[in-house]
Amino acid sequence: MKISDLKNNTRKVDIEAKIIEKEEPRDVNTRYGKTKVANAKIEDDTGTFTLVLWGDQAEKVLEGSVIKIENGYVSFWNGEPQLNVGKFGKLTVVKE
Repeated sequence: MKISDLKNNTRKVDIEAKIIEKEEPRDVNTRYGKTKVANAKIEDDTGTFTLVLWGDQAEKVLEGSVIKIENGYVSFWNGEPQLNVGKFGKLTVVKE
């Protein structure tokens, strides 16, 4: 799958992309307790997209890394589409 294929409510997203920007992780309170979250911009040869990194992912993923996401999903937050890994997905750093 490519970034250009991502639409609202797309499920079972398997994609490989490069992190071109990453915000500093911030603390947030969720219904499951306190955790870290960071937004990142990912890119492939078809475009860019926002990726949301939760928990440990917010700390371990670095700008310039190539990542692979398996079983992710797209949702909307504040009117903007974003890619999430979710609890049933997997994020792997392919190349740092």
